[in-house]
Amino acid sequence: MSKISKETWHERLKLYDALIAKCPRFERKGKTMPYTSANGHMFSLLNKAGEIGIRFSKDVQEKYMAELNTTIYKSYGAVMRGYILIPEIILKDPDQVAAFLDESYDYVMSLEPGTSKKK
Repeated sequence: MSKISKETWHERLKLYDALIAKCPRFERKGKTMPYTSANGHMFSLLNKAGEIGIRFSKDVQEKYMAELNTTIYKSYGAVMRGYILIPEIILKDPDQVAAFLDESYDYVMSLEPGTSKKK
């Protein structure tokens, strides 16, 4: 994960928001750590390096990692199990990324509802 300028990060946040705006079934959450969640499960995230990760089932994750020549997603020093790093080249195709977000949303909606850690 490389350091990026504050301006670059804000540009990436605008891109992340635009991608999510293409998906009317959910909205972005988080002020300092932008993410999406549904059914008690996070399914996309923008980290401090300006990288976007999207969560998939194990089989789909492996398929996309091979097809997109990408890796497991890391955020804030932690490996995000089930997430893949969305490559820069794919970010240039907003409709494709929106389709990935919708697919990820459908995946987390198929899981048992998560439990909130907040009390």
